[in-house]
Parts: sequence; structure tokens; C-alpha cells
Amino acid sequence: MAKYLLLKHYRGAPASVNDAPMDQWTSDEITAHIQYMRDFADKLATTGEFVSEQALMPEGMWVQYGGDGRAAVTDGPFAETKDLIAGWMIIDVESRDRAIELAGELSAAPGAGGKPIHEWLELRPFMTAAPTVEG
Repeated sequence: MAKYLLLKHYRGAPASVNDAPMDQWTSDEITAHIQYMRDFADKLATTGEFVSEQALMPEGMWVQYGGDGRAAVTDGPFAETKDLIAGWMIIDVESRDRAIELAGELSAAPGAGGKPIHEWLELRPFMTAAPTVEG
């Protein structure tokens, strides 16, 4: 089994087929979109492939170590940032091909007008071992 992170971008990814921004959707369209993702997670839970998921608020900030005895440095919040991750899901699957298949299925969540979004999802494998450094 291999774990993958699916990142759902609200902004910053290539444009989806049904590219109406979520803040222009009706409440019924938002409800249908969220229900699709819940049903998808429930289906993966029955196959043992679901690990975790979470939607994210648009607010966020960058944080950096400020030095010994100094407060951390922050820059933000950035609700208007170019790239905005709306949420994530972790799956644990048998193969890269299965991870791609599931990401494609999740990409079909409904959006404006009830039509599939066909959004681009970022799919990233978890690191399973520390990288080898040759000296």
C-alpha cells in the first residue's frame, strides 16, 4: 500500500472544465459538491483506501522561525493569494495507477449547474524513506 495526498486547489491550479468560482454557486450546488466528496470518502472507507480528509478555510499565513529568544515572524493572512488550497484527502492504495484513477473520479465532483467540475487535483505520494545522499 502507498499513501497519496490529493490537494484540492481553489485557485492556482489549471482551469477546470466547469470553472465557475465556488463563491458564485448556489447553496444547493455547494451542498451537492460536499455530498459527492463525502460519498466518495465513504466508498473508499469500505475498500480500506480512505485515510483522512479535511476542507480548509481560505485564511492562512506564512510563519518563519524568528531566531533564539525571538517570536516567530508571520506574513499574512493571505485570503487573496494566487494559490489557495481548499482541502486535502489522504488515500492508501495498492498502486500509482489506482491513485490516479481515484483522483480522476474525485475530479468529477459536481459544481455550478450540477455539472462535473473536471478540476485538476494535485496528487503527491508520501515519502516512504529518507532520501539517499551520496557524498
